[in-house]
Amino acid sequence: MESPLPTSTASTYAFVEDLRAEGTTEVLDRVLGTYGCDTLTVAAAYHRARDVTPHGPARVTLRRDGTHVVPPADLFDGLRLTPPVQPGAEEEPLREARRRTAERGAALHGWTVFLHNTTLGLAHPDVTQQNCFGDRAAPADLCPAHPDVRAYAVALARSVARLGVDAVVAESLHYGTFGHGYHHERSFVPLGPAEDFLLGLCFCPHCTGRAESAGADAGAARAAAARTVGRVLDGADPRPGGPGIDDLPEPVAAYVRTRTDTVTSLAATVAAAVAAEGSRLVFLDLTGAIKGYADGLPTGPLAVDEAWRTGVDPAAIGAVVPGYAVLAYARDPERIAADVAAHRAVLPGGCSLRAVLRPGFPDTESAEHLAAKTAAATGPGGADAVDFYHYGLVPFPVLDRIPGALKERNPRFTGGIRGDRVRGC
Repeated sequence: MESPLPTSTASTYAFVEDLRAEGTTEVLDRVLGTYGCDTLTVAAAYHRARDVTPHGPARVTLRRDGTHVVPPADLFDGLRLTPPVQPGAEEEPLREARRRTAERGAALHGWTVFLHNTTLGLAHPDVTQQNCFGDRAAPADLCPAHPDVRAYAVALARSVARLGVDAVVAESLHYGTFGHGYHHERSFVPLGPAEDFLLGLCFCPHCTGRAESAGADAGAARAAAARTVGRVLDGADPRPGGPGIDDLPEPVAAYVRTRTDTVTSLAATVAAAVAAEGSRLVFLDLTGAIKGYADGLPTGPLAVDEAWRTGVDPAAIGAVVPGYAVLAYARDPERIAADVAAHRAVLPGGCSLRAVLRPGFPDTESAEHLAAKTAAATGPGGADAVDFYHYGLVPFPVLDRIPGALKERNPRFTGGIRGDRVRGC
């Protein structure tokens, strides 16, 4: 594993479109000055979305799949998968952001969405996840076991790292879930948690081949998953509760356990590729969003105990990447403290830990609330750094809560624009 990430105590996530609309200088003045962060985390590659953008020139922004980096020929020549390119990528907005942050003594992280890409999935259905019925019905979810997808992930990671960013923040570098596979979902069948999970499992030839090599009976697992989901599709009630991994039919549980090696090995390969370009990888674990995205009210086991649902083993991945980030999407500071501490307990000492908080709706009500959550996330046994999501998606009065939260963490911070050199938060 590479050495830990350079010191970075707080960042704000942003889109390239935010920098273009408001001006890079103006955004940096707020993030690095007024808000007191020492890092800007910018989306280098993103996915389709429709966002309410309260202080943007467009109050509703439509986003497309693609990268803000023109794919380097030496990295993508000969590869089957090449990322769509965002408008204006030829202007090299990330290089400009790198120059501007460096002038201020700040860090720049390149936030990169890897395996959630509807454009590529629709163009190449065979690289997407295949469910227990044989359907390729999740075009947004590229399969992490597919060799073409793995080669694509390595090239994309190197293209972002090559910009000189201090870290590549890797989102969706794991399996997708059934509930987030397309932009417009409909189901008038009452799927329970077990059926929803099983319908999201991938049984493509590459996944089943890896599972068989690890000793699992992929055929029996697929049949058991199809039977369980099929009952509900035929009109039966969903299975009660769960699923915990031990509550799954035995062939399915054995199959699911093999998926963590697929994700861990991919993370290790991508981390090595990023290191070869002089940067570091931060693995972004989305389990906290799966549990608390809608309302900030996660229930049941802590996120660390449910990361297996996307093929993530935090301890194993923490051993092969220098940085790990969790989405602390919860209203309750005590829940945040418990979630973050549980991750810290299983991650190796050389792996830094970041906690991502939302400063406003739906899970933060006030500046005092954000300060309490920040303190909970970064207290003893907690995260090394805190990140705020997201500059362009919340009103300015909500972003104005950030300085107080960081001051609570470090009373020496007094707020205000602080000149060219950014001091510690």
